[in-house]
Amino acid sequence: MTDRTWAGTEPAPEFPGGLTWFNVQEPLTLESLRGKMVLLDFWTLGCINCQHIIPDLERLQEEYVDTLVVIGVHSGKYSTEQEDESIVEAIRRLERTHPVVNDEDFVFWERYNVRAWPTIVLIDPAGNFVGYHEGEGVYSIFRGVLSALEEEFEGRFDRSPAPVALEAAPVSTILRYPGALAIDEERGRLYIADSGHNRILVSNLTGDLQRAIGTGEEGFADGHADEARFRQPHGLAVSEDGSTLYVADTRNHALRAVDTETWTVRTIAGTGERLARFPMPGDDPMEVRMASPWGLAVHEGKLYIGMAGVHQLWVMDLEAKTVEMFAGTSREGLDDGPKLDIATLAQPSGLATDGTFLYWVDPEASAARRVGFGEEALVDTLVGTGLFDYGNQDGGPGEGQLQHAQDLAYLNGTLYIADTYNHAIRALAPGPRELTSVAGSGVRGWADGAGAEAQFNEPGGIAVGNGLLYVADTNNHLVRVVEPTSGMVSTMQLGNIGAVGAPRPGQLVQTQLPGQQVAPGVTNLRLKVTAPAGYQLNSLAPSRLTLTSSNPAVVEISQPELQWSTDDPEIEIPVPVELHEGDADVIATGEAYYCEKELTELCFIARIELTAPVRVEAGASQGDVVVEYTLPAD
Repeated sequence: MTDRTWAGTEPAPEFPGGLTWFNVQEPLTLESLRGKMVLLDFWTLGCINCQHIIPDLERLQEEYVDTLVVIGVHSGKYSTEQEDESIVEAIRRLERTHPVVNDEDFVFWERYNVRAWPTIVLIDPAGNFVGYHEGEGVYSIFRGVLSALEEEFEGRFDRSPAPVALEAAPVSTILRYPGALAIDEERGRLYIADSGHNRILVSNLTGDLQRAIGTGEEGFADGHADEARFRQPHGLAVSEDGSTLYVADTRNHALRAVDTETWTVRTIAGTGERLARFPMPGDDPMEVRMASPWGLAVHEGKLYIGMAGVHQLWVMDLEAKTVEMFAGTSREGLDDGPKLDIATLAQPSGLATDGTFLYWVDPEASAARRVGFGEEALVDTLVGTGLFDYGNQDGGPGEGQLQHAQDLAYLNGTLYIADTYNHAIRALAPGPRELTSVAGSGVRGWADGAGAEAQFNEPGGIAVGNGLLYVADTNNHLVRVVEPTSGMVSTMQLGNIGAVGAPRPGQLVQTQLPGQQVAPGVTNLRLKVTAPAGYQLNSLAPSRLTLTSSNPAVVEISQPELQWSTDDPEIEIPVPVELHEGDADVIATGEAYYCEKELTELCFIARIELTAPVRVEAGASQGDVVVEYTLPAD
C-alpha cells in the first residue's frame, strides 16, 4: 500500500436542476449522494463506444455495490436522442439499471467541462472531484482507484441501497427491439433479428412464424437452434445458395452461421471478447477479436462486415477462412479516398450491394457511402457532409440529409434507407445522388398509410423481397411492409406464435391478491384472467399458468397445469381442489398473451406470478377459491 491519496481536493459541481431523471423516484443531488463514490457516465445513445463500456460499468457496480453509484448523464448528439422517449427506449433496450438523467441542453456537460463521448467522471464520498477518463477501457482504469478510495474512506460510507427505481416495462411484445431483417426469396423466408430477445425468428413472407433460432437467453453458445445463444444480434445475410444464414452477433463481438436445413448454429469468427488488435494475415478467424459487428452483405463467396466499433469494413473469405480489414483507417470521420489508407468511416452499420459496389450507412455521420470491390477502390460519399451535420431534407448532392440512418437495401437501381432518427424510409438514386422520401411523417409513432401518413419509431433494419420493402420498426417492436412506388405502409401481423415459444418476456409482475376465507370440502378454484380495457386475449399462442399450493395439506390442487387459446377479453377456468382447515397460498405462475383490439398486429406477453392467500375454516360462507387478475396495459 502506498501513501498516495486518491481523495479529491476540490468540490465537484452540484448537479443542475430542472432535468428529467429516469430509473429513480426523484432527481438526485450531489448532497444526497454523500457517503457514496459516484461515477458520472456522459453518453449518447447511438454511440457504439458508449455502448462498449456498459459491461465495465455494470461490473464495477456489482463489485462496489454498497459504496458506488453510477449515473448515466445522457447528453444527446442528435435532436432525436435528446427526446425523453428515445432515452427511455434506450434504457430498456440497453438494459441500463442505474440512474440516468437527460442533459438535453448540455448543462451537465458544460458544468463538468466534458469534451467527448464517452467520458467518465469520478467523485469521492466527500463530494470532491477525483478525475475523469475519455474513451473505453473503463474497468481497468477505475477499479484500482475505487478500491483505494474504499480504504481511505473506510467507516465513512453510506452503505444504504442506491436510489434506483427501474423504468422497465412490465410486459414484452412478441418481438423486442428487432434490429435487422434478411430475406430468402427462393424459400419464401423472412429472417428477423429479434435483438432484444437474443434470438432470430424465421417466418414466411406473410408473417407466419416457423421457428426461433436461439433460446432467448443471453449467452454465447453453439449447437442446435433450440440450445444456441446470442447476445443482441443485429446484421443478417443469406448465402447465395440460401443454405446458410450469417448473423452479426453484435454484443458477443462474433460472427455466427446457421445451417438453414439442420438449424444448427456455429461460430465462424470472433472469440466473444472485444477487439484488442487488428487482424493480421494468417490469423485464425476463431481467434480474431471483433468490435460490435453490425451489418452484413454477401458477395461472390465473401462476407462483408460493418465493424461498427472500430469504424471499419472487414471482409471474411468464406472458403479460405480468412478475415481482414477492407475499408477505413479506424479513425472516426467522413473522408473519401483510397479505402484503407485515407478513407475514414463513422460507425458503419447496414450494408447492401448491387454487385458492382458495396453500399453502407455511417450513422454517426448521417451518411450513405459506397466502395468498389477491387484492391484500388475508392470510398465515395453519396449523402452526408460531416460528423455533426444531419437533418431531414430531400435533394441532390450536398442537399439531401439523413439523421443517424442505420440500414439500407438495394432494389432495382435504388437504395432504400432506414432513416432511423427521422422515423422514415428514404430512397437514394446512386447515380444522380438524389435523396427522396418514401414513407414516414418524420414524427415517431405507429400508423399505416401512404407516404407521410405512415409513422415509424426509429426503424433500424430494412430488406427487400418480391419487390417490397420489409422494415424492422425497432422501437415499435414490429415488422412493417412498404410498397416502394406508392409508399403504402402496412403492419405485418405475426401468426403461429406458438411455433417460436415464449422468449424471455418482460419484467416479472408479482401480485399479492386479497386474502379469502373458504369452507372446507371438495370444490373448485376459479381462475379468471382478463385483458385490460381496449385489449383482448390472443389465440395465436397458448397462454400457460402453473398452479401450486404452499401447503398441499390445506389446498390440494388436482390440475396444476393450465393452458388456453382465445381471442375473448377474458377466460375463466374451474380447477377441482380439495380443501382442509388451515392456511395456504395459492400461487399462479406463467405467461399470458394478449393484443390491442384495434391494432392486433401488436401483441404482448405478460409474465406473471399471482399469490392468493387462502384460509380454510368451517363456517366460511365462500365455497370456491377465486383467483382473479387483470393483465397490465403497456
